[in-house]
Amino acid sequence: MYLFHNTIITFTISFVLVAFLVCVWRALDFLLLKPRKIEKQLRAQGLVGNPYRPVFGDLKQYIKMKNEANSRPMINLSDDILPRVSPFFLKTVKKYGTSSFVWFGPLPLVIIKDPKLMKEILQNHNLFHKALSPDSLDLMLAQGLFTAEGDRWAKHRKLINPAFHLEKIKLMLPAFRLCTMQMLAQWERSHSIGESCNIDVWPFLETLTSDAISRTAFGSNYEEGKQIFELQREQANHIMAVFQSLNFPGMRFLPTRRNRRMKEIEQLVDLKVRNIIEKRIKGRKLGEGNKDDLLSILVESNAREIAQHEGNQDFGLSIEDVIQECKLFYFAGQETLTTLLTWTLILLSKHQDWQTRARDEVLQVFGKEEIDFHGLSQLKVVCLSTN
Repeated sequence: MYLFHNTIITFTISFVLVAFLVCVWRALDFLLLKPRKIEKQLRAQGLVGNPYRPVFGDLKQYIKMKNEANSRPMINLSDDILPRVSPFFLKTVKKYGTSSFVWFGPLPLVIIKDPKLMKEILQNHNLFHKALSPDSLDLMLAQGLFTAEGDRWAKHRKLINPAFHLEKIKLMLPAFRLCTMQMLAQWERSHSIGESCNIDVWPFLETLTSDAISRTAFGSNYEEGKQIFELQREQANHIMAVFQSLNFPGMRFLPTRRNRRMKEIEQLVDLKVRNIIEKRIKGRKLGEGNKDDLLSILVESNAREIAQHEGNQDFGLSIEDVIQECKLFYFAGQETLTTLLTWTLILLSKHQDWQTRARDEVLQVFGKEEIDFHGLSQLKVVCLSTN
């Protein structure tokens, strides 16, 4: 019996020791050996950049420069915004050129400006894969086309494409117009007629884009959609905060307060989107008329593709896939559109001659009539002033 106990103890100690050594080796390989090997390969191909610094790479410098840039006011409102939004990458390009690399922790990020190389990468998606690890925080926001590869990407692209045909975009114009008129009415109520006042436009534009995307994505369920998008916005803020801090692989799985909240948001968003999708699928089966929102178009396109292949579900999207595409629709559009609109208003306020020309053109084309799609194509000055 004594010998048996000793054998068990020896085996347990050996197992723990081996497991510990394996973990140490994997950590050493991930944090030191593999980055060093990749760095040699990058330099052998003519790329240049800072030498790899173990664990953090260039992350500390990136965060420091970003915080310094954000702490300074934008006194000169110029289109040259790179020194503010991407100071670290701008410095890298000036120092090493456009064929260079930086280190986000132990992972390299290659900077490419040559259009031919970009085309080669985009066309050869079977060779150049999306660098998303299983613990990537981006996966908590949206997946779908964002993460799909190869044949799966092609299937998603094919089924989603009908939602973005020109004729479908035209049908979304009333929703955009309604949301904009509601925002302008709020602005008018915020001050007395004939008097000037200051308005912080950012929250209004956030609501405008959220409302517009909610209506075009979910139609009559847009109020539920707005709740989803509020959660997605909070999730994006959490992810940005983590990204701008020193982060180790696997940290998203630690039971911190932020990680728990992020997991809660992910589950809540998935549940809310799933409920809307299931209601829409049920309505379709009951013979309810087709709607022109993104979700209906996606459900219809998906059902048509499956029917063309004799009911084979492998040719369509699962409910999980549809959930991710709906989440991606918001993530890809809301923040970017809000930022674009805000910056457009800033530039128009700075260049008031263009503001006057744009206003005169709108009045000339539409007068007091409602804005329509045909008239929008005639707005040459507006297109120039917003690009």
